[in-house]
This record gives sequence, C-alpha cells and structure tokens, in this order.
Amino acid sequence: MEQTVRTLGLSKHIALVAHDHCKASLLEWVKLNQATLEPHTLYTTALPATFINCHTGLNVNAMLSGPMGSDQQVGALIAEGKIDVLIFFWDPLNAVPHDPDVKALLRLATVWNIPVATNRATVHFIIQSPLFAQSVKLSLPDNQHYLQARLE
Repeated sequence: MEQTVRTLGLSKHIALVAHDHCKASLLEWVKLNQATLEPHTLYTTALPATFINCHTGLNVNAMLSGPMGSDQQVGALIAEGKIDVLIFFWDPLNAVPHDPDVKALLRLATVWNIPVATNRATVHFIIQSPLFAQSVKLSLPDNQHYLQARLE
C-alpha cells in the first residue's frame, strides 16, 4: 500500500484506556505524570475520566465504557487521525467479554502507526523520549490513494 506522512504536533492527542483491574494503576500513573500530560488533549473511558478529573483537575474527553463501545470510539479516532498516542493498561491475565474489540483497537493503532504503550514501563519510555515533546512525522497508509486506485 502507498504511504503518506502525518505530522504529530507538539501537543498530542492521547487516548488513555485501562481494563478494570488496571484503572487504579492508570490513575496513579496519570497523577505522577500530571505536569507532562497537562499540555496534551486526553481521551478516556467514562469512569477513568471522572477519577482523573477529580484527582488531578486535568481536562479529559470522556467516552463510553469499554464493553459499551469505547474501544470502537478510540479506534475510529485513530483511523481519522485524531489520536496520536494510545496508552492502554490492559490486563493480559483476565479475559474480558470485549477481547475482540481490544484486538481490533490494537490492530488499528498498528495499521495507523501510532505509538502504543500497554504497560507502565513502555509509557514511561514514550513520554520520556525527546520525540514526545517535538513535532514528529509518521508514515501511514495513504487511504485516498488506496480508494482512488480501486475506482480506476
């Protein structure tokens, strides 16, 4: 597939997602990194949005809960180029009813070439990277070229 380039700005659009057993860990991580996250636009599911806002004062765009469709909401934002980083504290030891949705979300993040952290160590590496504080060009599928080729 042909590729194009998308530039992530200085201020990133960050999706924060966590399975139930990991929500406390996500909140703790957000509190520890509040100053780093403040200049960015944050998206998360309903319950973490409330906790994050109450405990940090950070402005968070709330979505549905995971089983109710937030994975699809985040995936749609990724496909539309509206999410720059996915932070997903998932619990690999507990199956959830929406496992296929989780897999689809991770697939979309990979297709659209956005940074993904699935644990605290990885997210620490991402936000401590010099690239996190810069505009960055990412290569991604050229959907317009793909569609045009199909019409010819």
